[in-house]
Amino acid sequence: MSIKAVDLNYVYSGGTAFEQHALFDVNFEIQDGEFVGLIGHTGSGKSTLTQHLNGLLRASSGALYYNGENIYDPGYDMKSLRSKVGLVFQYPEHQLFEIDVLTDVCFGPKNLGLSQEEAEQRARQALALVGLDESYYRQSPFELSGGQKRRAAIAGVLAMEPEVLILDEPTAGLDPRGRDEILDVIKGLHEGRGLTIILVSHSMEDVARYAERLIVMNHGSKMFDGTPREVFRHYKELEAIGLAAPQITYLIHDLRERGAALDPDITTIREAREAILQLWAEEKGRDRHV
Repeated sequence: MSIKAVDLNYVYSGGTAFEQHALFDVNFEIQDGEFVGLIGHTGSGKSTLTQHLNGLLRASSGALYYNGENIYDPGYDMKSLRSKVGLVFQYPEHQLFEIDVLTDVCFGPKNLGLSQEEAEQRARQALALVGLDESYYRQSPFELSGGQKRRAAIAGVLAMEPEVLILDEPTAGLDPRGRDEILDVIKGLHEGRGLTIILVSHSMEDVARYAERLIVMNHGSKMFDGTPREVFRHYKELEAIGLAAPQITYLIHDLRERGAALDPDITTIREAREAILQLWAEEKGRDRHV
């Protein structure tokens, strides 16, 4: 499985006084099983780009390939694409509307033409994946906590059995505990189910901790594309476009300026802890031999 964008352009309200060029010649390829973080300041084109990936928006020019097929070719099955590329919008709890949680999660599979029994089977499996057991099935989705609502909304997309899961700011508005729970669920789906994950986020700490690859958008164009270490190496350029590196990056650079022999590409607290403990052990060993 792969998603490939070739010279993707998108213009809002083209040919009118309100014309706005939102994407400029965007090129990338995402392979099966990748965990990609998509970052950029507000208005950088992140959400516009994600809505192209399952056909909600059609590019003004360029091509978008899913498994080698251009989704803009005549006769392409967009319904099938949207069942394979699941999109969880920001504040997905606004997508909840049914009388109870199980019925809500059944909506997508039933819309695919599955029987009630098949839809319920998928819904139960999806709810189990996000950590909602049978005690939640008959609850109104509006009675759930913020984090539980997010889980139910994600389950609704998972019940479609997608190959790719796109999440647009899935932790927005959650407290730290709720944020960590949702991100751990997403990590589990990636590691346990092999889902390709595209995570849109404003949190540099979150993408540094969970994503294997980062795509940075700036004013509708792709600015950087690489591992978190490679991308955050450009933290000064990121600051110039309204982003930043994880806080630990600044701490490491501050310690390096004070003479600590630390890897400048450290991006997570775990990496920093291990490196500092190693450095401390080496210093202690040298002191014993003096």
